[in-house]
Amino acid sequence: MTCGPRAATITSMGTLWHPFSDMAAVRDHEFVVDRAEGVWVYDEAGRRYLDGCASLWYANVGHGRTEIVEAATAQMAKLEAYSCFADIANRPALELADRLSALAPMGSEGDPAKVFFGSGGADAIDTAVKLARGYWQARGEHQRVHIVSRETGYHGTHGYGTSIVGIPANREGWGVLAGENTVAPQDLEGVEKVFADIGPERIAAFVMEPVTGAGGVHIPPPGYVEGVAELCRRHGVLLVIDAVICAFGRLGTWFGIERFGVRPDLITFAKGVTSGYLPLGGVMVSPEVASPWWTTPGERTLRHGPTYSGHPTCCAAGLATLDIYEREDLIPRGQQLEAALEAALAPLLDHPYVAGIRSGLGLLAAVELTPEVLSAVPDAPNVLLRGAREAGVLVRGLGKGVAVSPPLTVTGEEIRLLGEGIRAGLDALPSEAPVPSAPGA
Repeated sequence: MTCGPRAATITSMGTLWHPFSDMAAVRDHEFVVDRAEGVWVYDEAGRRYLDGCASLWYANVGHGRTEIVEAATAQMAKLEAYSCFADIANRPALELADRLSALAPMGSEGDPAKVFFGSGGADAIDTAVKLARGYWQARGEHQRVHIVSRETGYHGTHGYGTSIVGIPANREGWGVLAGENTVAPQDLEGVEKVFADIGPERIAAFVMEPVTGAGGVHIPPPGYVEGVAELCRRHGVLLVIDAVICAFGRLGTWFGIERFGVRPDLITFAKGVTSGYLPLGGVMVSPEVASPWWTTPGERTLRHGPTYSGHPTCCAAGLATLDIYEREDLIPRGQQLEAALEAALAPLLDHPYVAGIRSGLGLLAAVELTPEVLSAVPDAPNVLLRGAREAGVLVRGLGKGVAVSPPLTVTGEEIRLLGEGIRAGLDALPSEAPVPSAPGA
């Protein structure tokens, strides 16, 4: 790959605290991005990189979309921000809620899903869990407070998200977290046992990503999602689908869950709703779950909500983003391109440092390193990441390897370059890293 000059490393005062970072190692060694266009990102030295991770799973329509910028600018000139508390609303928030509700895989034209806005995915998870528990309290089933979630699932870093996350490292080091939570294994028998051990009459909701993202891109076993949905239906447990990563075309449908033919009770969304141009997230709520708060005036007030709920400028950006998805027919591309991504990564299986590849459901995948490399090379996933970056490709270091999730606008040739960049990163791992012995050796 032709990549131009080496990446620029800019020295700063060392005051910016990066999320999910070893600041003792990162300080004074930032990789500073300067601009972006389409699927390409440029550093301050002008070097170009293929955005193989859509920044953080969200740049679905690509970078530099002036129509989103113009929509946000026009809204800011008219009404930049205003509260949606009590009876206050603004036109972009009303219109975006209507459009999302019409796309939701639950509710009906006469009884649509309701939409509660927040600032991002972590807000959405806290909202969804509180609504699930609040629903049962309103129904008089006060024992239903337990939340079950899926192993390797990531649900943000707010209070409930940290408590129900299926990534052990994210739960550690904080002291006591919110109680009444259980992480279930990624097999249906294991989930059934968890339900039986807790007592399904005590479970408020099961929270699940259709494909786990930050936990390492784990494709669900055949029948798992459908089986969990049926188990929830049988026991009256609410099903919360965390579609923060999987929605808006990442799996080839509006919210990802449609690929499994499942109708959830709540869906959390963020990221792709504005393609990351402005922070926005929320929860879509089935009419039944919303009913305790929507039926009888004066009976019940939802005492929950972030300052920026229904932010007009963010909602205007969301409306412009939906326009792009529809006009360019981008939503199906997450499914249309999954085979191309799988084909680009499959040759990496012959590399001695690769233990496996997880792909085949949507435009996202993971390349896992062998246990020998992970044991011998400190911080091996990030060493691989930096090697790929030197080759002009940006990927995400996760768990035991790296993940990819390029913009939906990526071409087949650019997907091929993504595979080549990861191979270059693998080749950049220390040559003394051990290679697994041949079977029988």
